[in-house]
Amino acid sequence: MAPPKILTVDAYIAGFPNDIQKMLKQIRTTIKKAAPDAEEMISYNMPLYKWNGMLVSFAAWKTHIGFYPSPKASGELKTQLLAYEGAKATLRFPLDKPLPIELISEVVILRMKENLAKSKSNQVYKKI
Repeated sequence: MAPPKILTVDAYIAGFPNDIQKMLKQIRTTIKKAAPDAEEMISYNMPLYKWNGMLVSFAAWKTHIGFYPSPKASGELKTQLLAYEGAKATLRFPLDKPLPIELISEVVILRMKENLAKSKSNQVYKKI
């Protein structure tokens, strides 16, 4: 029997213990502050945010919170992300450490810039 389909971000967060809920709510609030116009939804049974395409999503796991996708960062931000790198285009925030809220915000903003650049290049391509 398949697990029940999650329909809202509130329902997703409510399915976890209180300490994990607190972390998930912090991530959600951070995303909403950095990208207030992003559309919030559930995709693949996890929270997803869209703004000019797929922006970011997150999911709680046994030992970490996965944050997808990681941006194509450079400079100091790339160095900061190294501590959280997981599999391809994934950041992993350990459950036993404080969330890097400022870094999450920077990632969301960088992903918005990437999406905007991609959107603009697609518009130019469509005109050709």
